[in-house]
Amino acid sequence: MRPITMERVEDTRKQILDTIESATLTHEQKVTNLANLADSLLEVLDLPEGLDELLNSEGDAKCICDLFEGHAPMRPRYIAPDYEKLLKEGCEYLRLPAPTDLMEALNTLLIFYKHVPSITNYPVYLGQLDELLEPFVDTVDEAMGRKLVKNFLMNVDRTILDSFSHADVGPRETKIGYYIFDAEKELQDAVPNISMKYDADITPDHFLKAAVECGLACAKPSFANHKMFVSELGERYVIASCYNGLPLGGGSYTLCRLILGNIAKRSKDIADFKEKQLPYVMDIMARYMDARVKFEVEESGYFDNTFLIKEGFIEREKFTAMYGLVGLADAVNILLEKEGKTGRFGHDEIATQLGVEIMDIIDAFNQNHEAPYCEVTGGHYLLHAQVGIAEDQGITPGVRIPIGEEPDELIDQLEVMSHFHKYFPSGTGDIFPVDMTVHANPEYVMDIIKGSFQRNLRYLSFYSSDNDVIRVTGYLIKRSELEKLDSGVAVIHDTTALGLGASKNGHILERKVR
Repeated sequence: MRPITMERVEDTRKQILDTIESATLTHEQKVTNLANLADSLLEVLDLPEGLDELLNSEGDAKCICDLFEGHAPMRPRYIAPDYEKLLKEGCEYLRLPAPTDLMEALNTLLIFYKHVPSITNYPVYLGQLDELLEPFVDTVDEAMGRKLVKNFLMNVDRTILDSFSHADVGPRETKIGYYIFDAEKELQDAVPNISMKYDADITPDHFLKAAVECGLACAKPSFANHKMFVSELGERYVIASCYNGLPLGGGSYTLCRLILGNIAKRSKDIADFKEKQLPYVMDIMARYMDARVKFEVEESGYFDNTFLIKEGFIEREKFTAMYGLVGLADAVNILLEKEGKTGRFGHDEIATQLGVEIMDIIDAFNQNHEAPYCEVTGGHYLLHAQVGIAEDQGITPGVRIPIGEEPDELIDQLEVMSHFHKYFPSGTGDIFPVDMTVHANPEYVMDIIKGSFQRNLRYLSFYSSDNDVIRVTGYLIKRSELEKLDSGVAVIHDTTALGLGASKNGHILERKVR
């Protein structure tokens, strides 16, 4: 463990006191922040030379971001337990027998969730809820089943205080799926995030329609291209956290991101970006991720001690890590300007082509980098289009078109995005607020989903422009809670604070309404 300066210690002490005295943090949020500050005093990783400048600089000089994972990772960032095993066999550690009816199944899940850690300290994956619970649906009558599911979802919203917590439904039609959609429309809660796995060959239109109507009412579910994910990750995959595709029974050790716009700013021209600056930063970030993964596996002890491993709910060999990026649009626009060329990302073919060339370079690098302990993904990391963070200013999420610059026609926006979704098996997506009149025509959204997935778009989200529940980037918040926090009143979900930053810095309330 390397020493640190007293100046850094004193600065951390000040942050600790500020956290304790905060009027807008709840007790749980203070405890989490205090733990992160304690972790920040450690220096234990084998860091690559050159990282400090790229990771710890301010403003435009910052080209790598580790998304607040801490200096000594003590558990994986994302964990996706096999909840089917739990409901079939129970859990010895938690003294939970296998449930025999719907009430017991829901209670078992709620207890288990409290023991699944993540970067947020809450579970980021809650299971394929409809298929998990469908075997128990007929153990009670429909009225009771709906009531139990509604109360379960309300419990999740009030106890898992972070909307990166994610549940999946589909692609097959289920009674529980309908119960979930109807309950969410009524509850209007931000947690859990929900994805519907959609496959035109499996999912009937009336089930898709129910999901779309739910999404227009409360911004969830989003829609995942099931065929696309299966072709890359196999049938046993999950959508967790924002929109992250990961192996079931495993997860992701870590997620770091390239800030492509800032890498472009340090480049003289397109050639310098492609041949020197981007490869340099990619290599340092990959080796930084390697160090984080090795510490988790070899030194943290997590995989040696957790009951999740001992009872087979997760397997270390099913973990990978996510090689993330933001600001493809920013990089393209900056580089074209440096070359004196006309064109904007999302509007001109020259910009789209440059974006594809950049992604091909990143993809090739990742495929040639040997990532430690990532057997499940062939010894390589998974590319991820990261959704952004509250502090981002002038940084466009993932490979999206900047807010305020969307093409006039939705089909043109989807056409641009169809070039990029294929690169990201661990997640990318686009968000579309739609005019409230679309409530009367859910088939409009259904047609967008079907057509987009035929064009190999991966993941789409919709919400009504007048919703209280809205999608920020990859997570949900309530406008009403946002207004409370902005006025200085503490709110229950920690992601509301992220949404407040995104509303001010990322202009997420200004998306083009379709």
